[in-house]
Amino acid sequence: MLSCDLIKGAAVALLTFSIPSAWAQETRMNLFKIVTIKDEIVVGLSTEELQALGGNDASAVAHALAQKGDLTVWQYNVHRGPNGELQQAPTARIGLLANASLRVEPYATTYQILPHP
Repeated sequence: MLSCDLIKGAAVALLTFSIPSAWAQETRMNLFKIVTIKDEIVVGLSTEELQALGGNDASAVAHALAQKGDLTVWQYNVHRGPNGELQQAPTARIGLLANASLRVEPYATTYQILPHP
């Protein structure tokens, strides 16, 4: 009886912890810093969006922007979540225009990254 309860408890724990990580993998966001002469912004692209651009890194974003002339992306900023912890969250859908002084680089953060809609 104790063994059966232990197995059920382990199964529930496994299911509970595997669902969020599976969801996080499906909605993995990649952040990039877009640098111009005037300012810097952070944007987020999903793995699927990056693959549609033809790659999975900053050079794919830069190449797609140069080829197309513009891209529509989600801008990300740091906000406080419902429990008070800091999160990197989408704030606005913006358009990027190709510019000779533009640089795209990967952006790392220690905050939780929320997927865009």
